[in-house]
Amino acid sequence: MGIKEQLESLNSVTINFGEGGMAIVNIILAFVMFGVALGIKTQTFKDVFKNPKSVILGVFLQWVGLPLVTFLICIALNHWITPMIALGMILVACCPGGNISNFISSLSKGNIELSVSMTAITTAFAPIMTPINFFVWGNLYSKYAAIQADIPTLVIPFWPMLEQILLLLGVPIICGLIFAKYFPNATKKITKPAQVLSILLFIGMVIVSFSQNFSIIIRYIHFVFFIVLLHNGCALATGFFGGKLAKLPEKDTRSLTVEIGIQNSGLGLVLLFNPAIFPPEIWHNHYGGMLFIAAWWGIWHIVSGLTVASLFRRKPLTE
Repeated sequence: MGIKEQLESLNSVTINFGEGGMAIVNIILAFVMFGVALGIKTQTFKDVFKNPKSVILGVFLQWVGLPLVTFLICIALNHWITPMIALGMILVACCPGGNISNFISSLSKGNIELSVSMTAITTAFAPIMTPINFFVWGNLYSKYAAIQADIPTLVIPFWPMLEQILLLLGVPIICGLIFAKYFPNATKKITKPAQVLSILLFIGMVIVSFSQNFSIIIRYIHFVFFIVLLHNGCALATGFFGGKLAKLPEKDTRSLTVEIGIQNSGLGLVLLFNPAIFPPEIWHNHYGGMLFIAAWWGIWHIVSGLTVASLFRRKPLTE
Protein backbone atom coordinates (compact mmCIF):
# COMPACT_ATOMS: atom_id res chain seq x y z
CA MET A 1 0.00 0.00 0.00
CA GLY A 2 1.40 3.40 -1.02
CA ILE A 3 1.86 6.43 1.24
CA LYS A 4 -1.15 8.21 -0.22
CA GLU A 5 -3.43 5.25 0.38
CA GLN A 6 -2.21 4.95 3.97
CA LEU A 7 -2.77 8.66 4.61
CA GLU A 8 -6.35 8.25 3.42
CA SER A 9 -6.95 6.36 6.67
CA LEU A 10 -6.47 9.61 8.60
CA ASN A 11 -9.54 11.12 6.95
CA SER A 12 -11.82 8.80 8.91
CA VAL A 13 -10.75 10.40 12.19
CA THR A 14 -13.63 12.36 13.66
CA ILE A 15 -13.73 14.56 16.73
CA ASN A 16 -17.05 15.54 18.22
CA PHE A 17 -16.94 17.71 21.33
CA GLY A 18 -20.66 18.34 21.57
CA GLU A 19 -22.01 21.80 22.40
CA GLY A 20 -20.43 21.96 25.86
CA GLY A 21 -17.03 20.76 24.67
CA MET A 22 -17.05 23.12 21.70
CA ALA A 23 -17.80 26.03 24.03
CA ILE A 24 -14.69 25.12 26.07
CA VAL A 25 -12.58 24.96 22.89
CA ASN A 26 -13.82 28.40 21.83
CA ILE A 27 -13.03 29.79 25.29
CA ILE A 28 -9.48 28.40 25.01
CA LEU A 29 -9.03 30.08 21.62
CA ALA A 30 -10.47 33.34 22.96
CA PHE A 31 -8.03 33.22 25.88
CA VAL A 32 -5.09 32.58 23.52
CA MET A 33 -6.06 35.50 21.27
CA PHE A 34 -6.66 37.74 24.29
CA GLY A 35 -3.13 36.89 25.48
CA VAL A 36 -1.67 37.70 22.06
CA ALA A 37 -3.55 41.01 21.96
CA LEU A 38 -2.03 42.02 25.31
CA GLY A 39 1.30 42.41 23.51
CA ILE A 40 -0.19 44.64 20.80
CA LYS A 41 0.11 48.37 21.30
CA THR A 42 -1.42 51.02 19.06
CA GLN A 43 2.00 52.67 18.95
CA THR A 44 3.27 49.55 17.15
CA PHE A 45 1.18 50.36 14.09
CA LYS A 46 2.43 53.96 14.09
CA ASP A 47 6.06 52.84 14.34
CA VAL A 48 5.66 50.64 11.27
CA PHE A 49 5.58 53.70 9.03
CA LYS A 50 8.86 55.04 10.42
CA ASN A 51 10.86 52.12 9.01
CA PRO A 52 8.38 50.16 6.93
CA LYS A 53 10.57 48.01 4.65
CA SER A 54 11.10 45.03 6.96
CA VAL A 55 7.53 44.98 8.27
CA ILE A 56 5.97 45.30 4.82
CA LEU A 57 8.18 42.50 3.50
CA GLY A 58 7.40 40.33 6.52
CA VAL A 59 3.65 40.80 6.20
CA PHE A 60 3.88 40.12 2.45
CA LEU A 61 5.75 36.88 3.09
CA GLN A 62 3.17 35.91 5.72
CA TRP A 63 0.09 36.69 3.65
CA VAL A 64 1.35 35.83 0.15
CA GLY A 65 4.75 34.14 0.28
CA LEU A 66 3.99 31.29 2.67
CA PRO A 67 0.59 30.35 1.15
CA LEU A 68 2.19 30.39 -2.32
CA VAL A 69 5.14 28.24 -1.20
CA THR A 70 2.72 25.86 0.53
CA PHE A 71 0.59 25.61 -2.62
CA LEU A 72 3.69 24.71 -4.66
CA ILE A 73 4.74 22.10 -2.06
CA CYS A 74 1.28 20.54 -2.23
CA ILE A 75 1.51 20.32 -6.02
CA ALA A 76 5.00 18.80 -5.82
CA LEU A 77 3.82 16.20 -3.27
CA ASN A 78 0.45 15.56 -4.91
CA HIS A 79 1.44 12.01 -5.85
CA TRP A 80 2.11 11.14 -2.19
CA ILE A 81 -0.31 13.22 -0.09
CA THR A 82 -4.09 13.33 0.06
CA PRO A 83 -6.18 16.42 -0.71
CA MET A 84 -7.08 16.71 2.99
CA ILE A 85 -3.42 16.69 4.03
CA ALA A 86 -2.75 19.40 1.44
CA LEU A 87 -5.69 21.53 2.58
CA GLY A 88 -4.47 21.17 6.16
CA MET A 89 -1.09 22.54 5.11
CA ILE A 90 -2.78 25.43 3.27
CA LEU A 91 -4.99 26.22 6.26
CA VAL A 92 -1.97 26.41 8.59
CA ALA A 93 -0.16 28.66 6.10
CA CYS A 94 -3.15 31.01 6.08
CA CYS A 95 -3.15 31.45 9.87
CA PRO A 96 -1.42 34.45 11.49
CA GLY A 97 1.93 34.28 13.30
CA GLY A 98 2.05 32.15 16.42
CA ASN A 99 1.84 33.62 19.91
CA ILE A 100 5.32 32.33 20.92
CA SER A 101 7.09 33.90 17.94
CA ASN A 102 8.09 37.00 19.92
CA PHE A 103 9.71 34.84 22.61
CA ILE A 104 11.54 32.73 20.00
CA SER A 105 12.65 35.90 18.19
CA SER A 106 14.06 37.22 21.45
CA LEU A 107 16.02 33.99 21.98
CA SER A 108 17.32 34.34 18.40
CA LYS A 109 18.68 37.83 19.16
CA GLY A 110 16.43 39.15 16.42
CA ASN A 111 14.60 42.44 16.05
CA ILE A 112 11.96 42.21 18.79
CA GLU A 113 10.14 45.33 17.61
CA LEU A 114 9.83 43.84 14.12
CA SER A 115 8.60 40.54 15.53
CA VAL A 116 5.97 42.24 17.70
CA SER A 117 4.87 44.43 14.79
CA MET A 118 4.41 41.46 12.47
CA THR A 119 2.51 39.45 15.07
CA ALA A 120 0.33 42.45 15.83
CA ILE A 121 -0.53 43.16 12.19
CA THR A 122 -1.12 39.56 11.09
CA THR A 123 -3.19 38.84 14.22
CA ALA A 124 -5.24 42.03 13.96
CA PHE A 125 -6.11 41.33 10.32
CA ALA A 126 -6.47 37.55 10.70
CA PRO A 127 -10.28 37.73 10.83
CA ILE A 128 -10.16 39.01 7.23
CA MET A 129 -6.97 37.54 5.74
CA THR A 130 -7.28 33.95 6.98
CA PRO A 131 -10.64 33.21 5.32
CA ILE A 132 -9.65 35.09 2.14
CA ASN A 133 -6.34 33.24 1.81
CA PHE A 134 -7.81 29.82 2.59
CA PHE A 135 -10.64 30.39 0.11
CA VAL A 136 -8.25 31.46 -2.68
CA TRP A 137 -5.46 28.90 -2.21
CA GLY A 138 -7.77 26.11 -1.09
CA ASN A 139 -9.88 26.48 -4.22
CA LEU A 140 -6.80 26.64 -6.45
CA TYR A 141 -5.45 23.40 -5.00
CA SER A 142 -8.88 21.74 -5.06
CA LYS A 143 -9.22 22.48 -8.77
CA TYR A 144 -5.70 21.19 -9.45
CA ALA A 145 -6.30 18.00 -7.46
CA ALA A 146 -9.60 17.40 -9.27
CA ILE A 147 -7.77 17.49 -12.60
CA GLN A 148 -5.17 14.99 -11.41
CA ALA A 149 -7.63 12.52 -9.89
CA ASP A 150 -11.33 11.83 -9.52
CA ILE A 151 -12.07 13.44 -6.14
CA PRO A 152 -15.32 14.89 -4.79
CA THR A 153 -15.85 18.62 -5.25
CA LEU A 154 -14.68 20.32 -2.07
CA VAL A 155 -16.65 23.30 -0.82
CA ILE A 156 -14.11 25.76 0.58
CA PRO A 157 -15.94 27.89 3.16
CA PHE A 158 -15.60 31.66 3.07
CA TRP A 159 -18.56 33.47 4.60
CA PRO A 160 -19.04 30.94 7.45
CA MET A 161 -15.31 31.15 8.24
CA LEU A 162 -15.31 34.95 8.01
CA GLU A 163 -18.30 35.20 10.33
CA GLN A 164 -16.92 32.76 12.90
CA ILE A 165 -13.38 34.20 12.88
CA LEU A 166 -14.69 37.72 13.34
CA LEU A 167 -16.51 36.46 16.41
CA LEU A 168 -13.84 34.09 17.77
CA LEU A 169 -10.87 36.40 17.11
CA GLY A 170 -12.27 39.88 16.80
CA VAL A 171 -13.92 40.07 20.22
CA PRO A 172 -10.96 38.75 22.31
CA ILE A 173 -8.46 40.84 20.30
CA ILE A 174 -10.45 44.02 20.92
CA CYS A 175 -10.83 43.12 24.60
CA GLY A 176 -7.09 42.50 24.85
CA LEU A 177 -6.27 45.83 23.21
CA ILE A 178 -8.61 47.69 25.55
CA PHE A 179 -7.26 45.86 28.62
CA ALA A 180 -3.65 46.59 27.63
CA LYS A 181 -4.43 50.27 27.13
CA TYR A 182 -6.27 50.91 30.38
CA PHE A 183 -4.47 48.42 32.66
CA PRO A 184 -0.80 48.58 31.57
CA ASN A 185 0.65 47.42 34.91
CA ALA A 186 -1.59 44.37 35.08
CA THR A 187 -0.82 43.65 31.43
CA LYS A 188 2.93 43.48 32.14
CA LYS A 189 2.33 40.96 34.92
CA ILE A 190 0.02 38.59 33.07
CA THR A 191 1.33 38.66 29.46
CA LYS A 192 4.07 36.02 29.83
CA PRO A 193 2.04 33.69 32.11
CA ALA A 194 -0.84 33.95 29.63
CA GLN A 195 1.45 32.91 26.77
CA VAL A 196 2.78 29.89 28.69
CA LEU A 197 -0.71 28.88 29.77
CA SER A 198 -2.01 29.17 26.21
CA ILE A 199 0.70 26.75 24.99
CA LEU A 200 -0.19 24.25 27.72
CA LEU A 201 -3.90 24.59 26.94
CA PHE A 202 -3.24 23.97 23.25
CA ILE A 203 -1.19 20.83 23.93
CA GLY A 204 -3.86 19.64 26.37
CA MET A 205 -6.56 20.28 23.79
CA VAL A 206 -4.64 18.23 21.20
CA ILE A 207 -4.17 15.32 23.61
CA VAL A 208 -7.83 15.25 24.65
CA SER A 209 -9.03 15.66 21.06
CA PHE A 210 -7.06 12.76 19.65
CA SER A 211 -7.09 10.44 22.69
CA GLN A 212 -9.82 8.26 21.15
CA ASN A 213 -7.78 7.84 17.97
CA PHE A 214 -4.47 6.97 19.64
CA SER A 215 -3.92 3.78 17.61
CA ILE A 216 -4.26 5.66 14.31
CA ILE A 217 -1.88 8.36 15.55
CA ILE A 218 0.81 5.79 16.38
CA ARG A 219 0.35 4.08 13.03
CA TYR A 220 0.65 7.17 10.83
CA ILE A 221 2.41 9.84 12.89
CA HIS A 222 5.71 9.26 11.07
CA PHE A 223 4.12 10.31 7.77
CA VAL A 224 2.62 13.45 9.31
CA PHE A 225 5.93 14.14 11.07
CA PHE A 226 7.92 14.28 7.83
CA ILE A 227 5.24 16.29 6.00
CA VAL A 228 5.16 18.93 8.76
CA LEU A 229 8.97 18.83 9.01
CA LEU A 230 9.24 19.67 5.31
CA HIS A 231 6.47 22.27 5.38
CA ASN A 232 7.78 24.02 8.49
CA GLY A 233 11.34 23.94 7.11
CA CYS A 234 10.14 25.64 3.93
CA ALA A 235 8.28 28.23 6.02
CA LEU A 236 11.44 29.05 7.97
CA ALA A 237 13.40 29.19 4.70
CA THR A 238 10.81 31.55 3.19
CA GLY A 239 11.42 34.05 5.98
CA PHE A 240 15.20 33.60 5.99
CA PHE A 241 15.85 33.84 2.26
CA GLY A 242 13.20 36.53 1.87
CA GLY A 243 15.16 38.67 4.30
CA LYS A 244 18.48 37.82 2.65
CA LEU A 245 17.23 38.64 -0.85
CA ALA A 246 15.88 41.97 0.39
CA LYS A 247 19.26 42.64 2.06
CA LEU A 248 17.69 43.33 5.43
CA PRO A 249 19.81 43.69 8.57
CA GLU A 250 20.63 40.30 10.10
CA LYS A 251 18.49 40.99 13.16
CA ASP A 252 15.49 41.61 10.90
CA THR A 253 16.19 38.46 8.87
CA ARG A 254 16.25 36.39 12.05
CA SER A 255 12.90 37.76 13.13
CA LEU A 256 11.38 37.17 9.68
CA THR A 257 12.62 33.57 9.79
CA VAL A 258 10.93 32.99 13.13
CA GLU A 259 7.72 34.86 12.30
CA ILE A 260 7.08 32.97 9.05
CA GLY A 261 8.05 29.65 10.65
CA ILE A 262 5.84 29.99 13.74
CA GLN A 263 2.15 29.82 12.80
CA ASN A 264 -0.95 30.03 14.98
CA SER A 265 -2.01 26.52 13.96
CA GLY A 266 -4.18 26.35 17.07
CA LEU A 267 -6.51 28.73 15.26
CA GLY A 268 -6.64 26.35 12.31
CA LEU A 269 -7.38 23.42 14.61
CA VAL A 270 -10.23 25.22 16.35
CA LEU A 271 -11.71 26.28 13.00
CA LEU A 272 -11.72 22.63 11.95
CA PHE A 273 -13.52 21.68 15.17
CA ASN A 274 -16.26 24.22 14.40
CA PRO A 275 -19.22 22.59 12.59
CA ALA A 276 -20.47 26.00 11.47
CA ILE A 277 -17.34 26.35 9.31
CA PHE A 278 -16.75 22.73 8.28
CA PRO A 279 -20.25 21.20 8.50
CA PRO A 280 -20.18 17.37 8.67
CA GLU A 281 -22.99 17.07 6.12
CA ILE A 282 -20.79 18.80 3.50
CA TRP A 283 -17.33 17.55 4.48
CA HIS A 284 -18.66 14.09 5.41
CA ASN A 285 -16.39 13.92 8.45
CA HIS A 286 -13.46 13.16 6.15
CA TYR A 287 -11.07 15.96 7.11
CA GLY A 288 -9.04 14.04 9.69
CA GLY A 289 -5.88 14.66 7.65
CA MET A 290 -6.35 18.41 8.11
CA LEU A 291 -6.76 17.91 11.87
CA PHE A 292 -3.52 15.93 12.14
CA ILE A 293 -1.49 18.49 10.20
CA ALA A 294 -2.74 21.45 12.27
CA ALA A 295 -2.30 19.59 15.57
CA TRP A 296 1.23 18.32 14.91
CA TRP A 297 2.36 21.67 13.46
CA GLY A 298 1.36 23.36 16.73
CA ILE A 299 3.68 21.05 18.64
CA TRP A 300 6.52 20.81 16.13
CA HIS A 301 6.99 24.55 15.50
CA ILE A 302 7.95 24.98 19.16
CA VAL A 303 10.75 22.42 18.68
CA SER A 304 11.90 23.86 15.36
CA GLY A 305 11.67 27.44 16.67
CA LEU A 306 13.86 26.67 19.67
CA THR A 307 16.31 24.80 17.42
CA VAL A 308 16.59 27.74 15.00
CA ALA A 309 17.00 30.13 17.94
CA SER A 310 19.88 28.08 19.33
CA LEU A 311 21.59 28.10 15.91
CA PHE A 312 21.16 31.87 15.58
CA ARG A 313 22.53 32.47 19.08
CA ARG A 314 25.75 30.65 18.22
CA LYS A 315 26.42 33.07 15.38
CA PRO A 316 27.42 36.63 16.39
CA LEU A 317 25.48 39.44 14.78
CA THR A 318 27.54 41.06 12.02
CA GLU A 319 25.35 44.17 11.68
